Amino acid sequence: MDHPLKKLIQKRGALVIDGAMSTALEELGCDLNDPLWTAKVLLKEPDKVRIVHEKYFDAGANVAITASYQASELGFAQRGLASETSRLLIQQSVKMAQIARNNSLEKNPSIERNDLLIAGSCGPYGAYLANGAEYTGDYSLSTEEFKNFHRLRIEALVEAGVDLIAVETQPRLDEVQAILDLLDEYDISAWVTFTLKDEYHLPDGTTLETVTALCEENPSIDAFGFNCVERELVSKAIRKISSISSKPLIVYPNSGETYDPTTKQWEKTLHSVNWHHFVNEWHSLRALCIGGCCRTLPSDILTIANLMKNYQR
Repeated sequence: MDHPLKKLIQKRGALVIDGAMSTALEELGCDLNDPLWTAKVLLKEPDKVRIVHEKYFDAGANVAITASYQASELGFAQRGLASETSRLLIQQSVKMAQIARNNSLEKNPSIERNDLLIAGSCGPYGAYLANGAEYTGDYSLSTEEFKNFHRLRIEALVEAGVDLIAVETQPRLDEVQAILDLLDEYDISAWVTFTLKDEYHLPDGTTLETVTALCEENPSIDAFGFNCVERELVSKAIRKISSISSKPLIVYPNSGETYDPTTKQWEKTLHSVNWHHFVNEWHSLRALCIGGCCRTLPSDILTIANLMKNYQR
């Protein structure tokens, strides 16, 4: 098994993850009010996905996350699409990131190919439900049901040539374990990021000690941490896991706004501390991979990248 993320961390010391695909697509005029969310754009406007990836690479991101978070066989089937069409659309998400990387490398010949990675996004079953369940973990499947749900997407991502899998926004430990078992079949490394109920638990009630034990013992996981949560909550949570973990930590939280899954609206938080405070704090707690999630844009990643230069080789 190759470990491109681990190798790049060892080479650079610290990495910048990209920002929100959804917010940047909306900036380009895309309407994402749809159960497929960003995967909807793969159907008719895939080049806009390429544009977003390229903007993030140009802002200083070392890793692009594909627009496959909500791209699942079941989700596409609800649009009447066959499995093979679903596979091609998921692979299209990888192709757009690959074209963006090539374009960025052409513009910056001093950057080596292995310095820019593509992580294939594997969102939770809760994302397919499109009801905010990735923040609550309010669903239950058997191990085999979880594997069957994720299999085609992971297979398509691997076939398309992603460097690693981003198992992200995960609210349930049993689902993560099923995905990790599935990844073993495809011999590919990964990072794993979770959502949070509070600073000590996942939405399904799993403690951070249990989360850390799972990620520490699995050789295919090169980094783990949290995404799509409040920045203040991340700080408290990584302080906990950094004290009991030896692996690099990864964090890419939301911008500082709070999502209401009932109204499906983002609410601004008053007096939010800026990225300068958080990036320095997170890095001091061994978060070596830092980026942004919902409501972040290339301007946020540029700010983070400039701050991370202090920690990169």
